[in-house]
Amino acid sequence: MSIMEYFTPTHVYFGKGAEEKAGEVLKAEGATKVLVHFGSGSVKKTGLLDRVEASLDAAGIKYVELGGVVPNPRVSLAREGIELYKSEGCDYILSVGGGSVLDSAKCIGYGVYGGGEVWDFYCGKRVPEGSAPIGCILTLSATGSEMSDSSVITNDDGEPTYKRGCNSNYGRVRFSLLNPELTYTVSKYQTSCGAADIMMHTLERFFHSGDGLDFTDSLACALLREVIKWAPVALENPEDYDARANLMWCGTLSHNGLMAAGNATKGDWACHQIEHELSAEYDVAHGAGLAAIWASWARYVLDTDRARFAKLGEGVFGESDPEKAIDKFEEFFKSIDMPIDIAGLGLNFDEAACRTAALGVTFQDARTIGDFKVLNTEDIFNIYMMASGLK
Repeated sequence: MSIMEYFTPTHVYFGKGAEEKAGEVLKAEGATKVLVHFGSGSVKKTGLLDRVEASLDAAGIKYVELGGVVPNPRVSLAREGIELYKSEGCDYILSVGGGSVLDSAKCIGYGVYGGGEVWDFYCGKRVPEGSAPIGCILTLSATGSEMSDSSVITNDDGEPTYKRGCNSNYGRVRFSLLNPELTYTVSKYQTSCGAADIMMHTLERFFHSGDGLDFTDSLACALLREVIKWAPVALENPEDYDARANLMWCGTLSHNGLMAAGNATKGDWACHQIEHELSAEYDVAHGAGLAAIWASWARYVLDTDRARFAKLGEGVFGESDPEKAIDKFEEFFKSIDMPIDIAGLGLNFDEAACRTAALGVTFQDARTIGDFKVLNTEDIFNIYMMASGLK
């Protein structure tokens, strides 16, 4: 096994009322003027934004607002945020919302620090060398961005749109205020999408090439079992604190690096790349898109290492038959009203659409993806075909 690297600098405050510490924590961080970044209005409707800003007022911290983040956040709004941060003399960013808001905040942070065209960090022309400091108040258990090194942004400059990620330790936020009560108002659909996203962050890491630690595998299976246990409870009773707390903590740990600690690589991530093409072009919910793709990917790569799938199935469901293990995951996604194919996303893919999407994933046949099994354009085309019921 190669030398293990595990880095998690984020200071987490977890529990009821955590958001009320915003002013106190920002003051301790030395912030004097904060860019408060949020979504399309729910934080205003619930009164959360008012409570947060009251906390900032009490701490004597000035602030300026920038709302309007949408799912699959756009680089155009991030560019606006960069200019606002600079013109207003801000020295900190506070993200109030879910993963999309955090992705946008991280993009702003890179742009403020690095100058120039911020999209360069997402298309690979530049690597971040720093970021404006960022803190967050989380309202959705899903992406794990509250402790992760990742940010994903959609370029909406023209047609087609492109969705690209940027991973950097500079993108890890300084602090995260996590109150499970803030997720009580999340819709059933978004709760299910979040559960699927959490599971996929762990599954992507479980499937890796090379050596790994059995203990890390056990952690991954335990996390997946907890999501499978608590997601239906949250759907049945949205204000069940235990369900929301467990899902929130699972979401955080699924994407902070722990689920890959000791593994030879950081994981496969092909499903994410295949899904990004769907959510960029068709604006589908990320978690739903992942659920729609995963079983087709799993069946396509199964013979790469059937024992790996057997270990996963045994650890999560007590089912060591690889094919039946994949079926079990598919059954769970269906049970929480997640799609298990592309048609379930409301998309009608034909062979031409599958080919176009596959070429988009590989940047017009310029790259391969995946680690558990390396996939080329033809492989990805076949997975899209399977997920579309055409193969």
